[in-house]
Amino acid sequence: MTRPADTSPVRLHIVHTTTFAYPEPVVVSYNEARMTPLSSGAQRVVASTLTVDPQTWATTYTDYWGTQVTAFEVLAPHQSLWIVAEHVVEVRPPAPLTTTVGWDVLRAAATVDRRAEYLTDVPVTVPPDEVVALATEAVVGLDPAEAALAVCEAVRAQMSYIPGVTTAHTPASEAWAARAGVCQDIAHLAVGALRAVGIPARYVSGYLHPAHDGGPDDVGRTVSGQSHAWVEWWVGGWSAHDPTNSVPVGTHHVRLGRGRCYDDVAPLRGIYAGGAAADLEVEVRITRQA
Repeated sequence: MTRPADTSPVRLHIVHTTTFAYPEPVVVSYNEARMTPLSSGAQRVVASTLTVDPQTWATTYTDYWGTQVTAFEVLAPHQSLWIVAEHVVEVRPPAPLTTTVGWDVLRAAATVDRRAEYLTDVPVTVPPDEVVALATEAVVGLDPAEAALAVCEAVRAQMSYIPGVTTAHTPASEAWAARAGVCQDIAHLAVGALRAVGIPARYVSGYLHPAHDGGPDDVGRTVSGQSHAWVEWWVGGWSAHDPTNSVPVGTHHVRLGRGRCYDDVAPLRGIYAGGAAADLEVEVRITRQA
């Protein structure tokens, strides 16, 4: 007898702390935070707070891509800015796709029109000719669902995970030239490669619990988590895959936002007047709860 798949949720407590320290007082700053997890599908947000100090005004709204945004400003002089996003999230294993489509449906005018935003590259995701050729070769003889995974694996096989080689705004082409980067670069390359063969793809920003074997020792143990990026592709329904770790997205991934690229879902962006370049510290701590 086949044992039914375990659909029990995993509950994660996440504390994401960002600290800016300025050598001289900042007169004013305006910021946007995309640090509230999505509550949909296999993911349910139990509680979520965003604390900013100092702060003179804040508002929240949902942007075009469906991500909750907290816009805030600091109108008093300050030499530090402290942002803490704290969440409790339940994540279930994703349900498998029950229906997939063929290449004829993906290439149909109706699909191309409806999924145009996830078929059209932005500058940071434009794949080099070598990547297009790699993806084109990888999909030969495969249906779209198989092809999407093959494309991600082909791209990942050529990249080394090396922090510090790229920045948040490095184009995929530069990461490819170096054959090195981090999760953001690998996700950008995978998104561009998928789009190049006609598979709608989007960039996902979130968190990763690094100790995810599901054993009893995980419960109650706080670990250093990671801000992370992965991809989703559409082949009749959306499927999620972590190309950096070459694994399906599961209960150890927590989604913050989806878009065309990093710029659509950057966790924090802003401008300020006065002061010099800030010292930045970021810490993500994740605890698996019972």
